[in-house]
Amino acid sequence: MLHPATAHFAVVLPIISLVLGIAYLIKPSELMSKISTRFMVFSTLFLIAAYFSGKNDASDVYTFLSKAGQALLTKGGEGVLVTHKDLGLYLAISMGLATLIKFYGCFKKALKVEIFAILLVTIISGGILYQAKMGGELTYEYGANVTNYSDGIHCLEEAAAFAED
Repeated sequence: MLHPATAHFAVVLPIISLVLGIAYLIKPSELMSKISTRFMVFSTLFLIAAYFSGKNDASDVYTFLSKAGQALLTKGGEGVLVTHKDLGLYLAISMGLATLIKFYGCFKKALKVEIFAILLVTIISGGILYQAKMGGELTYEYGANVTNYSDGIHCLEEAAAFAED
């Protein structure tokens, strides 16, 4: 299961890109432009990796879902997992487009184009945070990617039994 690791990078890197982009807007320099552009490239790569690793892991997820999670998926295909997958694709594509725009602005030294790209990253980062919230719900409310969903409860019971002995 590679998705949890790539997803965490896919959440953090766009936010770092945004912070670097804002730093570039405060004090524009060619170096800051190149650094923020490179971070956007890494962000895009990790978003794509997170999408495909999630798509790969999704086939394993269904068996680990709680009954409520499985019921959500079977209601006309409009469950949380389907929405999570679709939003991941849209975010990966939009981050790729924002990165291409930033590349263009960086190489042509067009500040307005770079400002537009940074505004796009701001919107995309908001979407990524919402996506992360959805992924957390899938994991912690429905048991996706958690082997033996109730394992935490068993651990507590074992600890209580051990304490009694």
